[in-house]
Amino acid sequence: MRLRTRAAGATRALCLLAVLTTVGLLPWLSGRDPALAVLRARSAEQEPTEEALDSVRQDLGLDAGPLSLLGNWASDLLRGDLGTSWVSGTDVLPSVTAGLQVSLGLMGAAFAVAVLLACALVAPVLVRGRGSAGAWAAMAAALPEFLLATLALLVCGVWLGWLPTSGWQGPEYMVLPALALGVPAGGLLGRLVADALPAVLDERWVELWRGAGVGRRTISAAALKRVLPPLVPQFGMVAVGLTGGAVAVETVFAVPGIGRTALGAAKSQDLPLLQGSVLSLLLLGLVAGAAAALVRRRLLGPALRDAGLSLPPVRPVRTHPVIPLTLLTVLTVTIGWGLLRDPYTVDTTARLAAPSWSHPLGTDGLGRDVLARLGHGAAPTVGTAAAVCLLSLLVALALGFLPGVAAGAADIANALPPVIVGILVAAAAGPGTGGAALAVALISWPPLAAHAAALVQEVRASSFLTAQRAIGASPSWILTRHVLPSVAAPVARHALLRLPGIALALASLGFLGLGAQPPAPEWGLLLDESRAYVERAPWAALAPAVALAMLAGLAVSGAAYAQGRRNTGRGTKKRVTKRGTKRVTKHVTKEKEALVEV
Repeated sequence: MRLRTRAAGATRALCLLAVLTTVGLLPWLSGRDPALAVLRARSAEQEPTEEALDSVRQDLGLDAGPLSLLGNWASDLLRGDLGTSWVSGTDVLPSVTAGLQVSLGLMGAAFAVAVLLACALVAPVLVRGRGSAGAWAAMAAALPEFLLATLALLVCGVWLGWLPTSGWQGPEYMVLPALALGVPAGGLLGRLVADALPAVLDERWVELWRGAGVGRRTISAAALKRVLPPLVPQFGMVAVGLTGGAVAVETVFAVPGIGRTALGAAKSQDLPLLQGSVLSLLLLGLVAGAAAALVRRRLLGPALRDAGLSLPPVRPVRTHPVIPLTLLTVLTVTIGWGLLRDPYTVDTTARLAAPSWSHPLGTDGLGRDVLARLGHGAAPTVGTAAAVCLLSLLVALALGFLPGVAAGAADIANALPPVIVGILVAAAAGPGTGGAALAVALISWPPLAAHAAALVQEVRASSFLTAQRAIGASPSWILTRHVLPSVAAPVARHALLRLPGIALALASLGFLGLGAQPPAPEWGLLLDESRAYVERAPWAALAPAVALAMLAGLAVSGAAYAQGRRNTGRGTKKRVTKRGTKRVTKHVTKEKEALVEV
């Protein structure tokens, strides 16, 4: 145990050092000559002669090697100097500080919305002792912030005119961005707590307390204290998600926060400003994770900190199959219909045409058929996600046998939202589908690796493996015939459940201009392209938005239905013996505990 802790600490330090090194070497890793961009930003009329470019490189210290560049950046960072902007020529630190203040205010308001929504979802369970967060809460948790922000902008800002849609000039400007960030986070928190509470309220101590005349309020407080410690790490990840989601939300509502600052710096190749912005976002994620660990220790108390307290098995969620089947049918028919049309035909005479029989979902700003682009965009959106999902599965299975290494690397990966990694990859390699896939793959493996590590530990401790070793079975035989088959199938199901979430993460990068590039019909890119004329042609934005929302709903409802069938044991009673049934039930219970965050 001590050796595993040391390995996790060493891996955590190495991964953090690797991230900081990547940030420090961005001017060298970009592969492009930033001197030209700086020269154009300083003087658009000056000719980019070799002498002028050499002067800029010498002024910025770009003529030195990568090690010298990294050393100078690190020494300046230790002195609190983030450098000078290549575009504006001003100090980076004031810009980062101003953006960070705005983002912290927005995240605070969003977290308040999340807590209020979570309390509303948990209250019925505490009062009645049963219930769940519901399918609608699960769908809200699965909606990406950029999609909800676009819908809020369209409905509340454009159609109804209730609230301002851009800027940061007063409290009313905070409402829509805070709702867009807080509703998915609150749905996730409320669903996690509400799904775990019924099993806690059925524990023996609750019955004893009720028999002793203890009040409902005291029992509810004790049940929450029992539920919260294992879920606090998930709360920290939600806070990290607010950090990444703020980039898209600030972009949609033109909020001058640190996320929008980082995105603008990446697109303009203002690498010193990008470095400072990314460091501040990384610091926010690390502080959120550390605060979650501290809160968990305080909730457990000194007696239980090393006890490995975990949640009781979550009750199976019963979902009628008509919900996922309906969503799947609608998506399949829509995509199939769109595949029969040409997504690249430009008809300027039909620009922003309303839905009609010739164009069932209307046309975009270039007169291209929205239905065709929606149908042809399904393959790059979901196909790339499938490739990323497979890569994450392979990495997780490999790291499942190295729990110490996986735990340390996962701490750093969990502190980096996909958008932040996407910004770094885009700054180094340029925006594109491959860069977006790499960014999502770099941080999508930790939940799968944690699941694999838990299953490997369980299988290795089983009695039948002890018997195999006693009869002389080789380690390779045990690994290939027993351990891997027992671990791979549950983790593969887990990876499949995360496929829609990976597709949504890729769509968010496309929406921010960090993924697929025009004229590719990728769903996130379609949503980004339609923002410029959302008031005149809202159907162009609603089509990809509804498709992404239905994909999220299909993921949640399909996962709930599949887990409900597995946990109730349907289809297995006739095929297994009584002893085998007990083994399946125990295995599913362990798997459900590892999947509590899904």
